[in-house]
Amino acid sequence: MIKETYTLKLRNKKRGSVFLSISSSSFSFFICLNNIITSSISCLRLFFSSFVNQPTHLCWICYSEARVCAFLNLRCTFSLSFLSLVLTWHKLLDMATHTPKNILITGAAGFIASHVANRLVRNYPEYKIVVLDKLDYCSNLKNLIPSKSSPNFKFVKGDIGSADLVNYLLITESIDTIMHFAAQTHVDNSFGNSFEFTKNNIYGTHVLLEACKVTGQIKRFIHVSTDEVYGETDEDAIVGNHEASQLLPTNPYSATKAGAEMLVMAYGRSYGLPVITTRGNNVYGPNQFPEKLIPKFILLALQGKPLPIHGDGSNVRSYLYCEDVAEAFEVILHKGEVGHVYNIGTKRERRVIDVAQDICKLFSMDPETSIKFVENRPFNDQRYFLDDEKLKILGWSERTAWEEGLKKTIDWYTKNPDWWGDVSGALLPHPRMLMMPGGLERHFDGSEDEKSDSYVSTNTRMVVPSAKNAGASQKHPLKFLIYGRTGWIGGLLGKLCEKQGIPYEYGKGRLENRASLAADIQSVKPTHIFNAAGVTGRPNVDWCETHKTETIRANVAGTLTLADLSREHGLLMVNYATGCIFEYDAAHPEGSGIGFKEEDKPNFMGSFYSKTKAMVEELLREYDNVCTLRVRMPISSDLSNPRNFITKISRYNKVVNIPNSMTVLDELLPISIEMAKRNLRGIWNFTNPGAVSHNEILEMYRDYIDPSFKWNNFTLEEQAKVIVAARSNNEMDASKLKNEFPELLSIKDSLIKYVFEPNKKTA
Repeated sequence: MIKETYTLKLRNKKRGSVFLSISSSSFSFFICLNNIITSSISCLRLFFSSFVNQPTHLCWICYSEARVCAFLNLRCTFSLSFLSLVLTWHKLLDMATHTPKNILITGAAGFIASHVANRLVRNYPEYKIVVLDKLDYCSNLKNLIPSKSSPNFKFVKGDIGSADLVNYLLITESIDTIMHFAAQTHVDNSFGNSFEFTKNNIYGTHVLLEACKVTGQIKRFIHVSTDEVYGETDEDAIVGNHEASQLLPTNPYSATKAGAEMLVMAYGRSYGLPVITTRGNNVYGPNQFPEKLIPKFILLALQGKPLPIHGDGSNVRSYLYCEDVAEAFEVILHKGEVGHVYNIGTKRERRVIDVAQDICKLFSMDPETSIKFVENRPFNDQRYFLDDEKLKILGWSERTAWEEGLKKTIDWYTKNPDWWGDVSGALLPHPRMLMMPGGLERHFDGSEDEKSDSYVSTNTRMVVPSAKNAGASQKHPLKFLIYGRTGWIGGLLGKLCEKQGIPYEYGKGRLENRASLAADIQSVKPTHIFNAAGVTGRPNVDWCETHKTETIRANVAGTLTLADLSREHGLLMVNYATGCIFEYDAAHPEGSGIGFKEEDKPNFMGSFYSKTKAMVEELLREYDNVCTLRVRMPISSDLSNPRNFITKISRYNKVVNIPNSMTVLDELLPISIEMAKRNLRGIWNFTNPGAVSHNEILEMYRDYIDPSFKWNNFTLEEQAKVIVAARSNNEMDASKLKNEFPELLSIKDSLIKYVFEPNKKTA
């Protein structure tokens, strides 16, 4: 610890005197300088050099805290009204060095971290590099191909939010160094799903820090932050944000990164953890997911499509090539000083419009016709600007010129256009991106050992949502695993997949048998799982009243097992549930048009079947990888199917006339596939908007199908005498689904279009 200080008094006529403390490990004295403006830089250098034989190092920064950082060069900026000068003493002989043995890199299948991991594996075969990644949408195991066969490399699929896993890895792998890259990073996403950013960026960091504290074996904890924590830089600022600048985040993403920094700093001070923080500019290069500007523009240019620019394109950013950034982390790992912050940046700035024009030039495209100005995205900060002098002391400097790096990046994407699969949604001017992974796919074809603990040969790809109301069908890198082959919905799903050209397989395992489900997933390697299995009872739900064990085993235990395995493998599970868990009540009276919403708690417990469905739905709320679709009284155009609600009631002697929400499968099942492509999650009322009475349906049946058809009604009380379990009657609010799919028809219109018109009998 450096305890002695120099004290300088900087005087300016307009700002008065400023006292600065300058650290030194060799001397303790105080110097007061008056009229420093009139002093020459050479005199100052000579003045300080006279005290010691070792070289001194002077530089300026915009002073904001009583903490002075080490720099190599002396620079001075004068203006008519203000002089900002800090002189810093630093001895090269005191520079910290660190030689790690076992490094844990989090988020290592992501863009920047994969370049760092590959570099360390390549340059330091004596280091063991353990990488941890949950394989979210912007991660890709192919990014780690250069390291996969190296004996000093090990991949672990997992979430930093799992305390047990993190503690296990630190202990069993004897980790002494952590490089923490894992985070949600796309600013636009943070406005729509900010809690996910809090969960990953703050909670995940906290779990890591606590594990470090408990194990007590970490010699370096390098926390990777962002330049956005500083907030927006003034357009006319000539001095970049230095490491002591105030943190003023302007969006949920940067706020979570700033919050994580506070935790890192607190653990450093409270528990003595050897922490280092980095804050970096924009990075570009091979392997980057195309939600970011440069790869997005390149892929669009490769397709001959216009490059969308938000606003007028005047926003300014600084771009560093990925290999230069990887080298910066290599330097900080070995030479970074504990307790310090390092900016990783460049002073070479470019407007977004300039980036687009440069890419157009390299593709021989006319910028006038190839650049399209679109509505600006919300909270699009004008500028981020860093002072990178402190990092240069450690021996790092930017090596790759913009033109060279851009050409390398374009060359890589030209050779690897399908690296990320279908990213059409990310290439939209205003993409609607998602947090959940699209699933696991086989990637590495070869002789690698699938059971090896040094590598997991699966690949996460994001199935990016297509634009709403998209017309042309697209090719999807999808594969569905469907449960419920013998069921009505499961069978229809298979036919839809065949029609859309989507590869699929039916699961062979039983829901309650975890091992058989795991074998299915291992064999099929799906991107999504669809669960249309379960017990509904034959011929109706009355069967469940006398077969409760079988019902709860399939509907509750089996569904939860499949959801848990899906989450374990990073897969989205679409679960076809039921809306028969509600009944009209005082808040939702019959005929009022007030439907039950997704957040409403079930209020119908009249049948054991409904009880199990309500129970499992509540438990599934704990699984963020599940899309629960509440189906009601399903109907299809196949009027010969005995499970079709219309077929059922047309064969009854008497019918209760009461309005209900219903699901027209011909319209809604394709929507469920689209929901899987969009990786939608949570609970959805999966019905057509509105309600239709049983009499109204039978009237349509008579008018379109059988003019001679007649029926009789009876009351609910009369119905109760001939059934074992009560029946659910309700109206569900489908506005959430309608907002996602505006083209969704009302129940009556859908019945006419998809059921009765195709089956209409002509005289």
